[in-house]
Parts: sequence; C-alpha cells; structure tokens
Amino acid sequence: MATINLGAIKFNWKGAYNSSTSYAVDDVVSSGGNSYVCIQAHSNQAVGNATAYWNIMSSAGSNGTNGTNGTDVGTVITTQGDLLYRDGSGLQRLGAGTSGQVLQTGGSGANPSWTNVSSDFVKIAGTDATSGSKISFNNVFTTGTYKSYQAKVSRFRPSSNAWIKFYWRDGGTDVTQNYYWTTHSHYGNSSTTGNDTYRGWNNTYGVVTYWSVDNSYDSTVNLYFGNPALTSGHKAVNCQATVMTTSEIMTVESGFTNNNSTVTNGCDGFSLELSNTGYSMNNVDVQVYGLK
Repeated sequence: MATINLGAIKFNWKGAYNSSTSYAVDDVVSSGGNSYVCIQAHSNQAVGNATAYWNIMSSAGSNGTNGTNGTDVGTVITTQGDLLYRDGSGLQRLGAGTSGQVLQTGGSGANPSWTNVSSDFVKIAGTDATSGSKISFNNVFTTGTYKSYQAKVSRFRPSSNAWIKFYWRDGGTDVTQNYYWTTHSHYGNSSTTGNDTYRGWNNTYGVVTYWSVDNSYDSTVNLYFGNPALTSGHKAVNCQATVMTTSEIMTVESGFTNNNSTVTNGCDGFSLELSNTGYSMNNVDVQVYGLK
C-alpha cells in the first residue's frame, strides 16, 4: 500500500531561499521579491535554475529606478509633494512646484512640469484701503503683456458724503490737466425716477461718479481702460457704477479722456481720490486686472 506523506499535500513555506537548506517537493521560498516552489528535492540549487528544481509562483512588481543611477525609487521620493513619472529611459522624480503652480503635460513624448497658471484675465494689483482719501497704483500699465485693463472697486463707503475723482499717473506723479468727461445717472427713490447728466471740459481730473456716496451703503464701480501705456492715442476710460444713498439708488455711467499731448510717453498708473480730501476711503477694496 502506498504511503501518503500528509505534510506534503500542501505548500510548505520555508522563508527566504538558503543554499545550505535541503528542499523537498512543494517547499516554497522567497528570493528577490519573487516566490518559488520546489519541483524536485535537492540542496544548493539556486532558484534561477527554474526548469529543473524550481518553478516561479509569483513575480514582484517593478520597484523602478530613477533612470539615472539605478537607485530604487523608494530612496528617491522622500519629500512631501514629490511626484514620480517616466521619461524616455526610466522613472524620474519631479519635485514639488511653487505655491499656486499647476502640473502641465508636455504631450506625447515629453515630460510633465510645474507651470504658472496662464489666463487671459489676470489680477496684477490690488489694495484694501483702510484710511486716507486717495489710492494710487504705479507701474500697473505696460505695453507688452496686456491689451486693456479693468479696475473693480467694491465696498466703497467713505467716512462721509463724497464722490470719486480720477487721475492718470506718469512716473509716479498724478497728471492734473486736459481731462474731458461726461457722466450720466438713472436714479430712483420712493416716489419717482429720473436722469441727470453733467460734463467737464479741460478739467484737472476725470470723474468716476459725480454723485456723493454716504457712509450708510456700499457702492461698486467698474472701470474699463484702453491700454494707457501706449504712446499713441488719447487715454480713455469708461466707468459703470451702482450708487446707493439713504434717499435713492442710481446707476451711473461716466467716460473721460485725456489729451495725448499731456503724457506723450503713456501712463503707467492711476489714482482714485475722494472729492473731499478730509474724508477717508474707509475700507474700500480696489483690484486691477490685465486682459490679453
């Protein structure tokens, strides 16, 4: 009668391969991340001798290298934010970019990289004014990058009734001549609606709103600029505003220009100033954007 070895009807885990150990059929060992099963009893037969003494049971996945010096990636990816990618020869480390950057593909056959966000509408300056009657922006207009600009004024609530004057700036100095402006409002109150129009000719400032805003309500203004940094053409601005007072609400549209002979080199900034310089801007928020 045949003898059955009950210990050999299942695989026998023997741990890591050892050349000095004798192995029986169905013994299983590990080596190099792979596992092997013995198919013929032996001793000192390397697991690489797969056809005569061993069959491979499972293969380890690739640990990968950095493609340069063969270092295991486990020793390369050591910093929070690092990424791993494959280039033309192997795995490579991509260190974290700077704050605000995004991961950009170079397409098929190219490597990924970190890059700054690209947009046709870009914030280039801004301020939250908590005091003072004037806000000035220098060096925000250029001739190379943007075709036009916008400025957005929000939470405009001066410390007392005042409206907003506008000045171009040239080399850090306000331009105070040759402004031509018109402003028009549609207003409504508890009993009626109406319209008002005013103009200025060859003034020392442009007008954003010619109606005083009190300290009870927030008003908003959008200013649209052609490119004032150009040396040709007049410097034109269109303003749209919503103004709220204790007695009425109005929508305002203003426009003004400045004779180019005043600033032949173009304008690089602008100022907004309260009509009464004794009052405060009082937490007004102004953001400037460039449009490509």
